[in-house]
Amino acid sequence: MKILYGVQGTGNGHIARARAMAAALKRQPNVSVDFVFSGRDKDKYFSMEGFGDYQTRRGLTFCSEKGKVSHLKTAINTSPSQIWKEVSEMDLSGYDLVLNDFEPITAWAAKKQNIPTIGISHQNAFRYSVPKKGATWIDHALIQHFAPTQHRLGLHWYHFQQPILPPIVHTSQSHHSSQKDFILVYLPFEDCQEILSLLMRFSQYQFVCYHPEIEQPIQQEHITLRPLSYDQFQADLHACHGVIANGGFELPSEALTLGKKLLLKPLNGQFEQMSNVATLESLGLAHSMLWLDPSAIRCWLEEQAAEPVIYPDVAECISQWVVQGDWHHISPLWTQLWEQVDFPHYALINE
Repeated sequence: MKILYGVQGTGNGHIARARAMAAALKRQPNVSVDFVFSGRDKDKYFSMEGFGDYQTRRGLTFCSEKGKVSHLKTAINTSPSQIWKEVSEMDLSGYDLVLNDFEPITAWAAKKQNIPTIGISHQNAFRYSVPKKGATWIDHALIQHFAPTQHRLGLHWYHFQQPILPPIVHTSQSHHSSQKDFILVYLPFEDCQEILSLLMRFSQYQFVCYHPEIEQPIQQEHITLRPLSYDQFQADLHACHGVIANGGFELPSEALTLGKKLLLKPLNGQFEQMSNVATLESLGLAHSMLWLDPSAIRCWLEEQAAEPVIYPDVAECISQWVVQGDWHHISPLWTQLWEQVDFPHYALINE
């Protein structure tokens, strides 16, 4: 089986999920996988060794400014003719299957060339009756049509009695999970100086902050600023006491499995992040703040440590299911995976 795997490159969460799937698919006999990433400049990708000779496309990038989605910047930077050109020029004749994580170029090329497709993404979960907050008709249209696929696997922290699967969690196995006395901060959509000013208020705590604007490690009193780095970030994620982050899907999933307490600030105007934060808060698995709120941080810092959520190896099970070829039936996969999930005693779960 020869597979093309299209990955949305605008967020590191999609890439982290693809890392787990890449490793799982490599363990399947007689399977070869090529990767295509879109939505980010080629020189902005990092730690991509696990994807071999991957390709990139321009695709579509959602732009943000000061913690909020900028529809104007997104429109200015979007070229429909370029997107259609990339779709038309992609030759899929040598592939048996396209796997897709909310990536539009490979999805539309496969639809145009009648190649079987399976969508594996958190976005697919929003096709079902799961908690949603702030969704507009545009958001619903994007979920339905942005990256169309024939078969769909949605991923979420809880099933909500819907045919969706647990998260694909990729955390480095080379790091030992511990509880050291520092907080990991990753708020890439916020202004770096605003983050720094906020954290300066809490001099009795140690913070390690990653941000795209940082090019070299910097120590400013009780705050360590670091450039983006997969290996170093994984080491700090395993070692930290808690995580302050935006409302994406993959990083909170990793933090939950490692038993790290969470404080999340959604990207304003992005319904997926707003829904994610509201969902985790309703499940009792995270705290939230709607802005860079010092009082929310102060209260959260005094909270007790979290307990891990036990999720199975979803990537391994999905890769086996893909190779078996019975893509119309996910009920056995659904049952197999959710039976292995174990939530902390304080989680607000209605089984």
